[in-house]
Amino acid sequence: MDRQAIGIIDIGSNSIRFVIYEVDEDACFKETQNLKVSARLSSYIDDTGEMSSEGIEMILHTLDEFNRASTGYNLTEVRAVATAAVRNAINQDEILEAVNTKGAFSIEVLSDYQEAYYGYLAVTNSTTLTEGITIDIGGGSTEITYFKDRELKQYHSFPFGAVTLKNQFVKGDTPTEDEMKAIQDFIFHSYDSLSWLKEHKVPVIGIGGTARNLATVHQETIDYPLAGLHEYRMTFQDVKEIREELWDMSNKKREKQDGLSKDRSDIIVPAISAIEELMDYVSHDEYIVSHRGLRDGLFYEHLLKNIDVTHFPNVIEESFYSLTKQFQLDEQVHRHLSILSAYLIQDLVNEGLTDDLDLHDRKLMQWGATVYYIGEAIHPEAKAQHSFYMLTNQAIDGLTHGERMAVAFIASFKSRSTLKQFAAPFGDLVSKDHLKTYELLGSILKLCYALNISKLGSVEKVEAIKTDKKNLQLIVVTNGPAYFEDYQANKYKKHLEKILKLSIHITIHNTGSTAYER
Repeated sequence: MDRQAIGIIDIGSNSIRFVIYEVDEDACFKETQNLKVSARLSSYIDDTGEMSSEGIEMILHTLDEFNRASTGYNLTEVRAVATAAVRNAINQDEILEAVNTKGAFSIEVLSDYQEAYYGYLAVTNSTTLTEGITIDIGGGSTEITYFKDRELKQYHSFPFGAVTLKNQFVKGDTPTEDEMKAIQDFIFHSYDSLSWLKEHKVPVIGIGGTARNLATVHQETIDYPLAGLHEYRMTFQDVKEIREELWDMSNKKREKQDGLSKDRSDIIVPAISAIEELMDYVSHDEYIVSHRGLRDGLFYEHLLKNIDVTHFPNVIEESFYSLTKQFQLDEQVHRHLSILSAYLIQDLVNEGLTDDLDLHDRKLMQWGATVYYIGEAIHPEAKAQHSFYMLTNQAIDGLTHGERMAVAFIASFKSRSTLKQFAAPFGDLVSKDHLKTYELLGSILKLCYALNISKLGSVEKVEAIKTDKKNLQLIVVTNGPAYFEDYQANKYKKHLEKILKLSIHITIHNTGSTAYER
């Protein structure tokens, strides 16, 4: 496909954002620009529901600035959408006429269904969650959806958001006890108006600025060592404690709180209450953050409409495909590594040497093979260190934080000592049993990596046979000479020997010549 640069403008009640996505010839995409203006458009709406001329001017000025900032990106398409503040304004026609005649970009007003749909679309295209309830707390509305089997089943848009909750119930910058109780009661009764909501005891997935800020503050509070917010998970108690901690602070202190955007300091407590009350209402203890939201949903729709689908068939495969293309990995070499390691691990299972491994562990190894030593793209001399850093410091859509961390340990495996060095900052997040599994899977990949060190694909199969209590025979079937593979495998086998507590003897069986053993 042709290279594209897609601009998405989201005119919300609290903020206005401009995001640019670049799509390359392989249909891989990345976000290259993300600009935000804290416009607080809902504050320009009077008691009659009319947006003032100052509010309209704020939109026009912001669009002009976005247009100026877009110079040099060669945008192929821009889609600008407005949500609750414009949707609910009684002078919506006046706003649209002003923007569409004087503004740098034309805008469309999303219906409440569309706003909910694009949030759902973002979640189901960037996670492997098959069932859940999403909540997107905007400035002037809150969208809730229920999805199952990746299909949207129910949706509702409530006419309250982070800004309007604050304006309606809180006189100062921080709710009093009575004001907090009034907020919680109001939210509970709002949820209770939906007959279908209480039926679904499923995870609550947070979308938008409130969801992200809640998670970021929690990560700062516990000194969380892994980068990224997408698919970060919290319990009901975690959410409640963060809300209470922020509630106990003065607004000036909240403005300085690490992880909390200054422009949200006065609205964050009522907004978090909406998440807390929803978890309590559906009686589920898991809160999951989606870094992908409305803007991403709009982009996914654009990207996927060319192939007549609404969803990626496999989110994880799509993510690893993008990593492969982004860092120019040799797909054939990594596929070969995946095949050889699958042969080896199956034989180790058959020989009773890996009783603790399950199918998910094998999946982790397969993912690790796809990006094994990805850090070579930075520099081959420190490929293990670069690999671990790269994989722990970027989101991989579809993987939980635990899975991403596991893949990082496995795909960067160099030795037991290096593994422990990498694990040190993660503390209790990585148990001894985890490290033992990662060492086993990593040492299998390292040995199989050696068996294609020349990148000629001469090794066709690996067979492992336990000959006695102390020895393991490794028969390497090749379709030609494998001098370098033989040398490197005998050099790297010590890592697998250490974890299996066996001596490994490698026999090269060249189908075109007689076998020899080192």
